Amino acid sequence: MLAGMFSAFLLMTVRYFTLEEANDSLVELEPLMQQLLERRAKAAHTRKQVSVLLEDPHADLGGPAFAEMTRDFVVIEDLIQRIRSTGAVIKSLEAGLLDFLAQLNGRDVYLCWRYGEARVNHYHELHTGFRDRRRLD
Repeated sequence: MLAGMFSAFLLMTVRYFTLEEANDSLVELEPLMQQLLERRAKAAHTRKQVSVLLEDPHADLGGPAFAEMTRDFVVIEDLIQRIRSTGAVIKSLEAGLLDFLAQLNGRDVYLCWRYGEARVNHYHELHTGFRDRRRLD
């Protein structure tokens, strides 16, 4: 099984984005990220309800709350896969952060976008994150 996972990893293509390609991809990615954030919030709310049920030995663990949470997790997984299939890297579901591998001045960097921003206007080094991002000139 491990060999199969490694083979699948090797077959994955690394995608480099230009700034224009990253910004163009937001037309598709922004609505997906919005849905992902909404479903995540909904699942977190349902999880609180379900955790109370788990303490009750007579609770219906196959009831509607569990079914709803399961549906949310399926949708969340689908949205994550759809975003990843574009080559974007999800850095934070909580903050709605996406990175796009790019080259800047001959070195690999991540173009960085946060849900709610109109465009990709920042980057950071591969070994750093959102806190260290810099504005693109």
